[in-house]
Amino acid sequence: MAPLISAISLLLLLAASSGAMGQGTRVGFYSTTCPRAEAIVRSTVRSHLAADRTLAAGLLRMHFHDCFKTAPPNLSVRGYEVIDDAKTQLEAACPGIVSCADILALAARDSVALTGGPSWGVPTGRRDGTVSSASDVDLPSFTDSVDSQKLQFSQRGLTTKDLVTLVGAHTLGTAQCQFFRYRLFNFTSDGGPDPTIDGEFLTQLRTLCPADGDGTRRVALDSGSEGNFDLSYFNNLRGGRGVLESDQSLFSDASTRRFVQGYTGLLAGLVGTFRVEFGVSMVKMSNIGVKTGNLGEIRRVCSSINS
Repeated sequence: MAPLISAISLLLLLAASSGAMGQGTRVGFYSTTCPRAEAIVRSTVRSHLAADRTLAAGLLRMHFHDCFKTAPPNLSVRGYEVIDDAKTQLEAACPGIVSCADILALAARDSVALTGGPSWGVPTGRRDGTVSSASDVDLPSFTDSVDSQKLQFSQRGLTTKDLVTLVGAHTLGTAQCQFFRYRLFNFTSDGGPDPTIDGEFLTQLRTLCPADGDGTRRVALDSGSEGNFDLSYFNNLRGGRGVLESDQSLFSDASTRRFVQGYTGLLAGLVGTFRVEFGVSMVKMSNIGVKTGNLGEIRRVCSSINS
């Protein structure tokens, strides 16, 4: 995801590392202790998306950053108010039962489903961490090579297939001009643009992000299908229409291109269906280093550790 995080995420929703992947989580964890937990989160997400559909990308991105152990830099993650709203309702219904980490995992799933994407069973039972440190940050960058991205994912038990599948979440996202404008002007030694960018798309991007324009202007990462969870993102990579360098490199590199092609085009279906595989990879990612059992805490307010 794009490389940014808000100061509040120093305290928000971290299920800091405890060791085993997913040990102690299961689908339906709250079925007896808070049977309406998932329905409350889903209703809250639906209500907020009805007012602002772009929050779906923010919630999904927040979940990515949480799983990759976030701290600054994150000045543009959005959707905290959705998590806080759900937490308030859950505390009224089931005080001290549902963790902020689980609320975020459920909200990420629901944000995908409510924008045309798949739904999946979310294992719950996480507890909230009590430590958050800037030294924990290790998010993939928009300039990272494929090898670097693969390394960061493999260090968390995620495969190359998981990498390509999860980056498909960019179908809902946006990026500021300052994070890709360098590809449009003077990218090569002779002053040309990044040669992997489609010519027509290059013109569009230069219009949106001129050399002397506002670097904070946001551009959809999935041109032509903004805000819809679908295969358009992967089709765009095939056509040289990836906005971020790290995205387009997934089609340039043979080890990741096979999965991009496997979700689209002539190889479609050979590596599984994107809608199914996305849910599988999300479950794997969401169970990275969770706290369960008696570890951690259940926060009363998601933005602050209990005192």
